Amino acid sequence: MHRFVSAANYDDSMKGRYFLLNIAIMSNDSKKELMVSFCVAYCGILADHSLCGTKTTGKMVSEATGLPITLCLSASQGGSQQIGARIAYNEIDLVLFFCDPDDFEGQQLVNEISRLCDRYSIPFATNAATAEVLIQGLRRGDLDWRNIVNSRNR
Repeated sequence: MHRFVSAANYDDSMKGRYFLLNIAIMSNDSKKELMVSFCVAYCGILADHSLCGTKTTGKMVSEATGLPITLCLSASQGGSQQIGARIAYNEIDLVLFFCDPDDFEGQQLVNEISRLCDRYSIPFATNAATAEVLIQGLRRGDLDWRNIVNSRNR
């Protein structure tokens, strides 16, 4: 169930204002290097936001970019469930989960996260092309609507 902040709390003075969003990053094993390359390319945009990720992906991205990333457990040890819980508690604003469509075991994790993102209206990318569209939208302020949907204080 969504909790909506009154639109009156989001007035004209807030238009164009840059808000910190919470971004989760995850990837299947065969897509980890692609996630690292993506985060290196968009490090300047990502640096203005709060990042969390599953253990291996987050560590690889942090080492390559120098970005601070809150590490969850590895996906196989419950990290995807930790991120899923944060989605359900409205603590995640955007999910980048680069998945391998040929990894049938990993597809179950993707489906679980996808279902939660759909339920709670969280933008979700499973490949670099969609992620690039979301990151460019983030840069332009297209995801500022998350501040209206999101009930936590910013």
